[in-house]
Amino acid sequence: MRQPSVPARSICRRLAVVAAVLALASVPLGASAAQAPRQSSSGWNDWSCAPSAAHPRPVVLVHGTFGNSVDNWLGLAPYLVKRGYCVFSLDYGQLPGRPFFHGLGPIEKSAEQLDEYVDKVLAATGAREVDLVGHSQGGMMPRQYLKFHGGADKVDKLVGIAPPNHGATLSGLTRLADQFPPIGDIADEIAPSLLQQKEGSAFLKKLNEGGDTVPGVSYTVITTRYDEVVTPYKSQFLDGPDVKNVLLQDLCPLNISEHVAIGLADRMAFHETANALDPEHATPTGCLS
Repeated sequence: MRQPSVPARSICRRLAVVAAVLALASVPLGASAAQAPRQSSSGWNDWSCAPSAAHPRPVVLVHGTFGNSVDNWLGLAPYLVKRGYCVFSLDYGQLPGRPFFHGLGPIEKSAEQLDEYVDKVLAATGAREVDLVGHSQGGMMPRQYLKFHGGADKVDKLVGIAPPNHGATLSGLTRLADQFPPIGDIADEIAPSLLQQKEGSAFLKKLNEGGDTVPGVSYTVITTRYDEVVTPYKSQFLDGPDVKNVLLQDLCPLNISEHVAIGLADRMAFHETANALDPEHATPTGCLS
């Protein structure tokens, strides 16, 4: 089948963003961490969930910049719950005066919050390890936790969906901010995590110094060619042992997801996430996944 033309792909990507935003709109903006336990009727953030023999590790979902523990996961969390996983999600990187848009604070502090949350999940479920799945900053920030906060002893797998592992251009981060109004006076007061995610930042230099990975953890990176925030998209890929880098367009040339849609609504990305979490039972991912 012939691929869409460049203008057609641009229009399709815009439609994908609109679809993702509409999906977010199905939950009131006030439904942040305080209301997350209400999802337990479907097994999401159900603190009584007992991991099964088939899926012994709980999955902790880590939202992206401007995201939160509910809105970021309206698609992927139920998808994983349906497949038998105990699924949890946290809020991190909160700043005063921005109640619904998180992931803005210093990434080092966010990694400490993730550390505390993982301990809470392990204590509640009795599991020895968790798997982490993150979108955007949520796919990169856990690497800080793994490398500097002892997370490698508590994590078996990290799946990053469109993560800024080697940085993003500031213009790309600005475009991301434009898709999540209102976020306060972000143009006048840049959130710490935005500058830390900038290509060439001191934070990223320290994070990537000595190698992208740590021993004992399996890594999967899922990307789209049409990412307009973390560019070039290949900068998201990791190098090191036990790493799998996935480009969705290699699996389906017709996929038109961009940075937001790949995390919120892309069924191919969801399927590849499930494959990464359970590689022994992985099935091929295609356009109709």
